[in-house]
Amino acid sequence: MENNYSYTEFLKAVGKNSSTLHAEKLLNDIYMDLFLNHIHREQTKKRLLELIDRALDNRDVDAFERHTDELLKLEMGN
Repeated sequence: MENNYSYTEFLKAVGKNSSTLHAEKLLNDIYMDLFLNHIHREQTKKRLLELIDRALDNRDVDAFERHTDELLKLEMGN
């Protein structure tokens, strides 16, 4: 699911085939990928927050540290 798009790559793709349809398809693919990544990230964040809450309720220090580390990595983009 991880695609790395750049403005330069987009311009190269559009330049190779000046078709508006091709440019629109590529742009739609980029937007869809960004949207799906956003949804996945938000669901993962929600799940981690629930696990952190459960670890706090259970006074489980190991689980708390593990899940907060995962959340920090997610927030930092790693």
